[in-house]
Amino acid sequence: MTVSRLLVPGLVLAAVLSLGLACLAGSTPMAPGRVLAALAGQASPADQVVVWQIRLPRALAAFAVGLALGGSGAALQGLLRNPLAEPGVLGVSASAALAATFTLYFGFAAHAPFILPLAAIGGALLATGLIALAALRTRSVVTLILIGVGLSSFSAALMSLMMNLAPNPFSLSDMVSWMLGSVANRSLEDLARILPFLVAGLVLLWISRRGLSALTLGEEAASGLGVDLVRQRLAVVLGAGLATGAAVALAGTIGFIGIVAPHLVRPLTAHDPARSLLPAGLLGGVLLVLADLGVRTLPTSVELNLGVVAALIGAPAFAWIAAQRRTGHD
Repeated sequence: MTVSRLLVPGLVLAAVLSLGLACLAGSTPMAPGRVLAALAGQASPADQVVVWQIRLPRALAAFAVGLALGGSGAALQGLLRNPLAEPGVLGVSASAALAATFTLYFGFAAHAPFILPLAAIGGALLATGLIALAALRTRSVVTLILIGVGLSSFSAALMSLMMNLAPNPFSLSDMVSWMLGSVANRSLEDLARILPFLVAGLVLLWISRRGLSALTLGEEAASGLGVDLVRQRLAVVLGAGLATGAAVALAGTIGFIGIVAPHLVRPLTAHDPARSLLPAGLLGGVLLVLADLGVRTLPTSVELNLGVVAALIGAPAFAWIAAQRRTGHD
């Protein structure tokens, strides 16, 4: 019980420390005094540029993406009662990536900075609309998963087609780089563009958390306790769609955080989806900030993409989680 009570404060502290560390470390490390002076606007112009325009926005972007994916993963796992569920399971991430890739393919993203984020969020909302419509017509969670898998596969196929037909190597390079996932060169303005959608999605997930606890008893028992199953599904699907769409709009495709973060906090929250929601989001943010810090400080000639590092860590973790499941629960 003590560990459970200290979990959220501990993760909040870890988040603050990781963001601070991200401002300190880099190709040229900065002393804490210099960083604090830059944050207060009392440092040299060069230090203020490094902190306010490069390191802090990048760290905040990584944390926001991890928060969205971790919280969405915990909510979807509670809704589907499946620890292998994650924000991409309903095809939302793939649809958002498809819409963003579309703007890169036709060159729309070059005309205005807000076109790509809006396209990604639009793709996520379209996917959530289709899933929400399906949720109104079926009571089967398995059917929702299958629809999401089909939507994800179709979006991936269209993305591959666009890359195959890329008009020039530069366009192909932009699409591949964006699909690999990264928070490099993100600004506070980029974060502000997606913030309303991110907040709206997370608020929807938060207000639907009690229904997720009831669903652990089964749909019939939850319905008997007064949970409106249709409204619950719509709230979680729409909330996860908005949050995931905002994350994809900001950083591209980054996978596995939505599986790993909820899995790590679940034993500390008595396997209650409602209690796991906030810790999973906070842990997802901390993990991505630290992963991006590693990306920035690794002595490589070419900086690795954050999505690649997340996959290298997350894919084995996903396989391990899947291997721990008993066959009877599959």
